[in-house]
Amino acid sequence: MTQALRITCLGCCLAITAGCADKQPDTFTFTADLPPGFGYQAIAVYVPNKGQTCTVPGGRDTELGYNLQWPKDYLPNAEIPLYRTVSGCPLVVSRIKLVLSSIYGPHWLDSSRDTANVVIRDELEEQYKGTFSEAGETVFHGQCQWLFRTSGKPRVLRKILDCKKTNPQGVVGTGRPFSAYTLDQLPGKTVRMRIKLADEERPYMKDTWVKFPKGWKRCMGDNFEDQYAFCFGNHKDFSGFQMPDGRQCTIYPGCTE
Repeated sequence: MTQALRITCLGCCLAITAGCADKQPDTFTFTADLPPGFGYQAIAVYVPNKGQTCTVPGGRDTELGYNLQWPKDYLPNAEIPLYRTVSGCPLVVSRIKLVLSSIYGPHWLDSSRDTANVVIRDELEEQYKGTFSEAGETVFHGQCQWLFRTSGKPRVLRKILDCKKTNPQGVVGTGRPFSAYTLDQLPGKTVRMRIKLADEERPYMKDTWVKFPKGWKRCMGDNFEDQYAFCFGNHKDFSGFQMPDGRQCTIYPGCTE
């Protein structure tokens, strides 16, 4: 091989290597730090890319789901494509619909869930746009709290998950956990949702339980047929209730005084 040919081939190799090095990844990672016993499900939603006039018939296959069988086969990391082509139509990710779930009793029906959201746009005002560390990671925060109530004539205790966004210091705001990014921020990056569990539970409805030093007691109301059973100032007449595991209790969360 001549010297000129060797130089030419070397130039081609360097050009190919540089081209590969400059190519951006076409995915990003979504992950979550959650309280014990919690999991998330995610659905990445895709829309026609900017400038495209095509549509996908019936909107079929324009969403990708992750951890949809929770708690089976749960994976904390989800590798999400930025772009897809469906029915010949170039698509781009526009949001991630998130569901936070947890089980509070012995049966899978003893569970509750709430939502969170990630929005992705071509452009965003700086005040709404998430920021990334030098390591390529961004974090948004939230807090979930258990709300308890009773249901049915035997007054079985049920729990509802209520999740709100917070700032990094843990100050609770209004609305569900949320973050937003521009499309050009995301290639090869990691978006982390960090959720904490509130230290205390509280009644789902006001004026239905009374707090004592050892826990909460359920107001009787008119009788066991009274599903709302508001206290209306009566802090002497209380009813028992049934825990999800079948125990008969008089106070929550300790069951007995």
